Amino acid sequence: MRRILTWLAVIAVGVSAIAGVGGYALFTRPQGDELSKADAIIVLGGDPDGRVDYGLELARQGYADTVVLSDGYKGAYEAYPRACASRPAGIEVICFLPDPWTTRGEAMFTGRLARERGWNHVIVVSWNFHMVRARFIFEKCFDGQVTMRPVPRTYDYSPTFWAYTYAYQYAALVKAILLPC
Repeated sequence: MRRILTWLAVIAVGVSAIAGVGGYALFTRPQGDELSKADAIIVLGGDPDGRVDYGLELARQGYADTVVLSDGYKGAYEAYPRACASRPAGIEVICFLPDPWTTRGEAMFTGRLARERGWNHVIVVSWNFHMVRARFIFEKCFDGQVTMRPVPRTYDYSPTFWAYTYAYQYAALVKAILLPC
């Protein structure tokens, strides 16, 4: 019995180490693409980490004249309703509530909007640790070019929070692989 427990412990440590190294490579290292002119900037719903302002700033810099904001938290963060009510000069702001209330719902909405408007290229803004999964989902639901841009900030999380984030992103990536667009 002791030998079995020892092997189980060794396997658990090995799997944790592999998941940690893989998690660092997939979710912590920068995963953004080089920017180029696009048809729209899609800002995914999430924490008040500056993503709304960053998406609008990219539009002001000329990367797109349409910014699509997913308010997945239904106005809980001030930046979304403020941006949705704004009318920046030369920039169209489209706000929506995803259905389903997930990254997949955001990608499905973007795909429909792209077909209606003839879009071929979108820039997607979210957390850095969401880039890999969001790219996978958007490439399933959108036929054009997808440029991923993480919010330019650092994440000062504890090792425990990073472990949770890695586990969540791995599980959500498996779910994304299994679900159709």
